[in-house]
Amino acid sequence: MPKLPKILSLTLQLLFYCTWVAAQSSYWLANIQRQGVVAFGNDSSYPVFRNVKESYGGVPGAVGDGVTDDTAAIQNAIAYGFRCGGGDSAAGRYCESSTTFPALVYVPPGTYKVSRPIAMWYNTQMVGDAVSLPVLKATSAYNGIGLLDADPYIPNGYGNTWFQNQVNFYRQVRNFVIDLTDAANGAAGIHWQVAQATSLQNIKFVMKPKTVAGNKQQGIFMENGSGGFMTDLVFIGGDRQMFLGNQQFTTRNLTFIDGNIAIYMNFNWLWTFHGVTITGASIGIDMSSGGFDQQAVGSIVLLDSSISVSGTGIVTPYVPDFSSPQTAGTLVVENVQFVGTAPAIANTGGRVILAGGQTVASFAQGNAWTTAGEAITPGTEFNETTCTYSNTTDSTYTAQEVTIQQQLAPIPRPSNLVSSSGAYFARSKPQYEQYDASSFLRAKTYAAGDGLTDDTVAVQNFLNAAAQAGQIAYFDHGAYIISNTIQVPINLKITGELFPIVMATGPNFGDQNNPRPLFRVGNPGESGTVEISELVFETKGPTPGAILVEWNIKATSPGAAGMWDSHWRIGGTAGTELQSDRCAKNPSVTTSQATMEACSGAFLMLHVTEQADFYGENIWGWTSDHELDLKDHGQINIYTGRGFLIESKNGPVWLWGTSAEHNVLYDYQISHASNVFMGLIQHETAYFQGNPTALSPYTIQSAYTDPTFEECTQFNCPRTWGLRVVDSTNVFTYGAGLYHFFENWDSSCLNTETCQERMIDIMNSTDVYLWAVSTKGSSYLISYEGNAIVPQASNKNAFCETIVLFEQATT
Repeated sequence: MPKLPKILSLTLQLLFYCTWVAAQSSYWLANIQRQGVVAFGNDSSYPVFRNVKESYGGVPGAVGDGVTDDTAAIQNAIAYGFRCGGGDSAAGRYCESSTTFPALVYVPPGTYKVSRPIAMWYNTQMVGDAVSLPVLKATSAYNGIGLLDADPYIPNGYGNTWFQNQVNFYRQVRNFVIDLTDAANGAAGIHWQVAQATSLQNIKFVMKPKTVAGNKQQGIFMENGSGGFMTDLVFIGGDRQMFLGNQQFTTRNLTFIDGNIAIYMNFNWLWTFHGVTITGASIGIDMSSGGFDQQAVGSIVLLDSSISVSGTGIVTPYVPDFSSPQTAGTLVVENVQFVGTAPAIANTGGRVILAGGQTVASFAQGNAWTTAGEAITPGTEFNETTCTYSNTTDSTYTAQEVTIQQQLAPIPRPSNLVSSSGAYFARSKPQYEQYDASSFLRAKTYAAGDGLTDDTVAVQNFLNAAAQAGQIAYFDHGAYIISNTIQVPINLKITGELFPIVMATGPNFGDQNNPRPLFRVGNPGESGTVEISELVFETKGPTPGAILVEWNIKATSPGAAGMWDSHWRIGGTAGTELQSDRCAKNPSVTTSQATMEACSGAFLMLHVTEQADFYGENIWGWTSDHELDLKDHGQINIYTGRGFLIESKNGPVWLWGTSAEHNVLYDYQISHASNVFMGLIQHETAYFQGNPTALSPYTIQSAYTDPTFEECTQFNCPRTWGLRVVDSTNVFTYGAGLYHFFENWDSSCLNTETCQERMIDIMNSTDVYLWAVSTKGSSYLISYEGNAIVPQASNKNAFCETIVLFEQATT
């Protein structure tokens, strides 16, 4: 073999050294000892954690040298084992959903050539190295709708995908560079057709410059779904840098550089953006889909952002009182700089709605409603001319509506809800990349986590030991059975491997009249820090007395006490003993007390107590409406009393991208609280109501300020409240999607929007601002001081009924 020239030899040595150093990342996730095992999959050899550079099933691992085509190796690392996906029923691999065989797929530093879309199977987390981001680089042969594809289309499947988009849960992608510069002009980076408990974080999309002829590249392509959350994304080049369509979504900290259209909104019911920076584009946000008379965009909220483009900042087809549907194209703009942009907002015909070259403190278009306190004559109905309405029984309040498209006086933001710049505070999920593996204490050093063993004492010892040693408490994947309250010490960081389950069970959680917490975070009066991420809270068997998380801690700094990417999942999965074989829906039979007791989930999901504050981001409280693991995937009835209860007396409380669904009394309740921010919330009324109504099976308890429904006179009134605000002040909601889809599992009530009489309840509260509220199936959007106001009939949107603002403000 001829001797290599010295300079080439040194180059190869340097390349080998750099590759070796990169592979030996300091990121703790790459180096921590792996002890996670699936609890309910009956396969102890199944690898929960996979490194794409390793071999699985004899298939060579990825190389990551920027030369080798690593597509097959990465795909194999994802698919190895009997996982959920494939889209091929003939091969026996088709699967709608599964929680039993998840996978955390780790991608070390390097450059990985990809020549075709990589399918993400159900319950997959794709996690790149957070210290040195790996690059997924498309080859010149690549031309797909998603280099990473969360919901692949089935070939010759008549438009069908592997998973139903509205229930495509539990998946993440984080810490990557996605490079499309060598790919075909029509390529996209991520196909993200997903639902709840999903997230994108810390990803940079690099596309061909917008000046390249025929460039139609997109960073994210999303045509449908019911999500969801994204944060910390950067887009460079491309045509439509984000192509978006989803029922509801929350996105934060997005940077767009030199694309054609930064954000193209194809359709939504509601979408909240925060911390968006757009430079060098032709259009910042295009919400013109469907045109003047068939608008497809329900609403957009844009907060604390900056748009500097060569053309128009925001393009909208909305024309007050003329465009159709009536309230489609609802828009809220608050604290947004349009410096260097002229115009800031214009319609599709070019008419300037709002001039550029300014910082817009507050702008809104849509139907705005305010309260009025004058007495009225009982029996008065809604008046289309004056746009006022009163209940037919004992009303003393009305609501007044006006259609607007204008700048507004800015509403005051409480100082403890904002950062030093005046923007609403936000903090991304910590990934602890500054720590090494020795900084973590692993749960399975103490506990079994096998879904069988009572781990109560072991988990308590584990958390105590981590706090005392100043280590991060790491829950290895598994299911930890807990039969009594776990006291979570303050000044502790907790994270998990691929959504490990903390599961309440037993008689200590069996009495709804004596509820007790599963996780008690701090004690009343304590201040400090607690961070919880990547956990799932469940119950095993009936536990009607379980408060799954009680939050008592006061943070010593903003966002220092909170939860990220953590979820509540009650019933419908393996190990819960509340599945379709025991709790199947039966709408044709009057539900008995015994049936409800046998399928009772929990007393309360999350309780933020009066002395505490709280930061929550991408948290989902789901009482299951359908089976995820058994083959029938049938619809089920599970009875959980309450969703998220916020009683923080002085705040601050931030809820970014949260959902709570199918609980009995309410999904969100703000009571005796102040300084609460909600950046898009989503609710669904329990599908089984009114068989029974919201008055069963949980006893109304005044200690928890439960709704009594005493004001109800209509049969469809006692239903799950989407949002209650009681005895509270300074409550701010920026985007609310509150839906009632079924009455006793029958959707025909949607034909008249009468599934539920009222969706939001406001009682004895001041300075309440509800921006961009959308409801479905509710005759009235709001109940104010016991009066049904804001009728759905005058607020029609493409699918929902929408208002741009409801305010109850002190004068």
